[in-house]
Amino acid sequence: MGVSGLVCLGSNQGVSGQVERDCMGPSASSDSPCFLGIGPLQNKKKINLTTATSIVVANMIGTGVFTSLGFQVVDIKSGFSLLLIWLIGGIFALCGALSYGELGAAFPRSGGEYNFLSRVYHPGLGFMSGWVSATVGFSAPVAAAAMALGEHLSRVIPSLDSMVIALVVVGSVSGIHTVNVKLGSYFQNIFTGLKIVLILALVGAGLVLGESQGLSFMPSSESIWDIPSMPFAVSLVFVMYSYSGWNASTYIAGEVQNPQRNIPRSLFIGTALVTALYLSLNLVFLYTTTLESLANEVEVGFIVANSIFGESGGKIMAGLISLALISSISSMVWAGPRVTQVIGEDIPFFRMLARKNREGIPFAAIVLQMLIAGALVITATFETVITYTTYTLVLSTFITVAGVLVLRVRRPDLDRPYRTWGYPVPPLIFILISLWMLVYLALSRPWEALSGVLTLLSGLLVYYIASRFSIGQSRDQGGK
Repeated sequence: MGVSGLVCLGSNQGVSGQVERDCMGPSASSDSPCFLGIGPLQNKKKINLTTATSIVVANMIGTGVFTSLGFQVVDIKSGFSLLLIWLIGGIFALCGALSYGELGAAFPRSGGEYNFLSRVYHPGLGFMSGWVSATVGFSAPVAAAAMALGEHLSRVIPSLDSMVIALVVVGSVSGIHTVNVKLGSYFQNIFTGLKIVLILALVGAGLVLGESQGLSFMPSSESIWDIPSMPFAVSLVFVMYSYSGWNASTYIAGEVQNPQRNIPRSLFIGTALVTALYLSLNLVFLYTTTLESLANEVEVGFIVANSIFGESGGKIMAGLISLALISSISSMVWAGPRVTQVIGEDIPFFRMLARKNREGIPFAAIVLQMLIAGALVITATFETVITYTTYTLVLSTFITVAGVLVLRVRRPDLDRPYRTWGYPVPPLIFILISLWMLVYLALSRPWEALSGVLTLLSGLLVYYIASRFSIGQSRDQGGK
């Protein structure tokens, strides 16, 4: 019995148990019950289009938009170039969303890249991506958001230690999501709503109360030369980190109602909405605040609020920004462990990670992500976490989007309830921008890029060990 024989041990008996066994394992075919919408993860579809879109928005709008600009303005001084970076980031994310929509409709099972790459290429490649998601893909953004929250809140209350704040928030939010799904949903919706209201209020106040700092947003000969430069490409990395999460609904696809229709729509609507909010927010940032005061600062939101509202108002806004960042942490604590859970269901070696509590929540996966995020808060700097995480995620999504092209050639007969609009333009745009970033980042941040590649490759090693363990376990059972 080879790797294709991996099954979930201890599954339910009867018809539902058989369907579950058919769905488990990286080698399950695209024609299995999982992909016909009747697999185990499709039994309880609670998420409609509105909620799926909200999850995309909540995953995207996080620490990045309140922090990234401080790193971009160090080397880029043109308002046009800075906004262009955010526009390119939005186009990049939209192209990715359109491409993932086709994969999500064809293979509507939870797991994101882990699911897609296993079906398109090989289970080992799928596990490699899932390994990144399980180890740092969600944990690192959680850590970065917690660190940014700690920095903002310590500005409001200087006696508080930013690291302690970050650790307490990670632990508390993780704890909330282990209670039950209903409480987690209420918590997520409240803080996501607060975040959107905050952004709209900040944009409106900036345009009405803010004073222009004289920065031009019109293109010039100097700004055009920013585009092929290394600072522009590296700045794009921070923007891509801010846009990460555009694929969020694919991680919970098995719980979405009518996934063939709602997954593509949630990805596109959510990404388009966030792109508009990001452009508006960064326009206000640059319009109201000098580049010098933003350079190399993580607390961009606090500095801008201070510029618009004054010192007292700035502290209040910084406190609200801290609360808004909780939404990002919450959404990733919700989505990330579901990938780890699916891996545990598929591969007996990781069976413990699929364990749920009495409320059906993947408790073990949530605890693992919490511990990794806490370690990153203690040991890593904010910039390092962003660079390292973005490189691994861009590389993973790059391979996934390329899978749309591969499937069109290898599986022209595959049932595609949704086809990428404007194919092949969106996936090609995504692939080209990804290559541009990956090359420039490898040249400018070689250690972070190397760490990302090693993390991916370590996934293959772990997959090999897990596969050998599963084969040996199956042989032992067969001999009894």
